[in-house]
Amino acid sequence: QVEQLRADGVDKEVLREGTGPLPDFRDGTKATFHYRTLRCGDEETPVDDSRARGKPMELIAGKKFKLPVWEAALRTMRPGERARFRCDAKVLYPLVSKSLRNIAAGKDPLEGQRHCCSIAQMHEHYSLGYPDLDELQKNPQPLIFDIEVLKVEPPGSYQQDPWAMTDEEKLQAVPQIHKEGNELYRQGKVPEAAAKYYDAIACLKNLQMKEQPGSPDWIELDQKITPLLLNYCQCKLQCEEYYEVLDHCSSILNKYEDNVKAYFKRGKAHAAVWNVAEAQADFAKVLALDPSLRPVVSKELRSLEARLREKDAEDKIRFKGIFSQ
Repeated sequence: QVEQLRADGVDKEVLREGTGPLPDFRDGTKATFHYRTLRCGDEETPVDDSRARGKPMELIAGKKFKLPVWEAALRTMRPGERARFRCDAKVLYPLVSKSLRNIAAGKDPLEGQRHCCSIAQMHEHYSLGYPDLDELQKNPQPLIFDIEVLKVEPPGSYQQDPWAMTDEEKLQAVPQIHKEGNELYRQGKVPEAAAKYYDAIACLKNLQMKEQPGSPDWIELDQKITPLLLNYCQCKLQCEEYYEVLDHCSSILNKYEDNVKAYFKRGKAHAAVWNVAEAQADFAKVLALDPSLRPVVSKELRSLEARLREKDAEDKIRFKGIFSQ
């Protein structure tokens, strides 16, 4: 394998030996590693550094990753090994770097590459949105990849990140991720549950982006997203992130005007940020759609009234102090 790297114009320098046997790295194997991308002759200023971003890279063998040299390099490495791979200028790194930076920022790695007209695509390829990558795109040069393997996991022993899944894998993964989110919520691990619901939503949103808005397939995916989004909003209510709840529930109600849960959660969020009239209107809508919820709504309204009385009393004391001064 090292000989094949040399034949492909890649030189390997081992900086630290790894441990154990060389993994077979068959399709589906996941390698987790840190990397630094360096320009030959300028090894003090990395183009990219996964440690600086606080998260290692994950690569799954056989997924046709857009930088084949990384998969070829990893096939020569053991867990714990650190090595440098010097590559010639043929490596198409800038586009890959842009995707990795998008992932690190929590964006879709394919953002901007779907549903674009030809003019938009021409502009997209003219600038990558990062000046240093634009410069590297215009003036290709040899690069060094400094790679440290953290762990290697065989197929079936891990859960893939949504962005790394195929469309079919995304669809199949959603029910399990949803179930894991529900279990975490029952255990009181609310932020962790929110992260699971977010992952499931991301899978479906990614698939939905490939459908024509309003088409039967788009609507079917949207109807799967809605209950997950409501669960996510419930977590955000408990985390006191009320404005996010307002945004998501409003987006649901713009499409589904009779969604009782969305009105109820939005009413609670309005109440929490002192939007009294809006909260009362949402709770009234809940009762109009489902009168059986009157006891729950009455409890929320009593709580809001009590908080208002308490706030009024505090304001009177505060203003009295100001005037007395």
